[in-house]
Amino acid sequence: MEIKTGLSEHLMYSTVRIECLLGDGTGSTGTGFFFSFLEDGNMHVPAIVTNKHVVAGAIQGRFLMTVSDSEGNPKNEEHLPLQFDQFQSMWIFHPDPNVDLCIMPIAPLLKQADDIGKKLFFSSLTKDLIPTTEQLSELSACEDVTMVGYPIGIWDQINNLPLIRRGITATHPKFNYNGKEEIMIDAACYPGSSGSPVLVFNEGSFLTKNGLMAGTRVLFLGVMYGGPQFTATGEIAMMNIPTSPRPVAFSHIPMNLGLVIKAHKILDFEELLSTQYKERLFL
Repeated sequence: MEIKTGLSEHLMYSTVRIECLLGDGTGSTGTGFFFSFLEDGNMHVPAIVTNKHVVAGAIQGRFLMTVSDSEGNPKNEEHLPLQFDQFQSMWIFHPDPNVDLCIMPIAPLLKQADDIGKKLFFSSLTKDLIPTTEQLSELSACEDVTMVGYPIGIWDQINNLPLIRRGITATHPKFNYNGKEEIMIDAACYPGSSGSPVLVFNEGSFLTKNGLMAGTRVLFLGVMYGGPQFTATGEIAMMNIPTSPRPVAFSHIPMNLGLVIKAHKILDFEELLSTQYKERLFL
């Protein structure tokens, strides 16, 4: 959808809160964001991207979508709950078990809304926002980053909007942290943040190696999924960000660091969509 305002407004409508009912009867929340796959002129496949661990074991899932008016603008206080059974089976998991990503083409959401005469409003991130190797090398080791999502399940319930939060890169974006296609950021990563898109987002001006530049810069760095935590024994362990805000014993203490899967790993799904999962695009 087009938004006739600034880029920060695009980010506000780029995510969706994912509510899951698990097999043991407990609930959890996470963040998903919209991404345009297989772009070809005016054609593309819109899908929701999140982490595997957000939807793993979910027997039921629910999205709360913003409704669009007749002119294609968001009706911020009109929301449409869309609920699905056998929720985990609706997601396409990344084939690499070590990559915590999955996607869900949104044809079922669009159809459910269309069946009752409603149009959905959302804004998708696109492939051109994923930085090239050259763009990554031009970044500094310490860049401001923006993360959009639903920490501890919190969001603007009246307007159905996420929280936009800031941090910095803790490792240089051009390097693979510990040999994995990931980076580390310095940001508070609470339950519900799993699946949040992480971006370099500068409006008005930004610093480069060549000095201060005027304009706006948006680079989609990747997807938040976990981070290091202290254990009760004083060791440091890498863990997925919890999806449930329910109280737990303080056996693990977050360190305000987050692991981010590099954005280009999302493009691995394009081959799967064009070959193995064509039927998912037209449900």
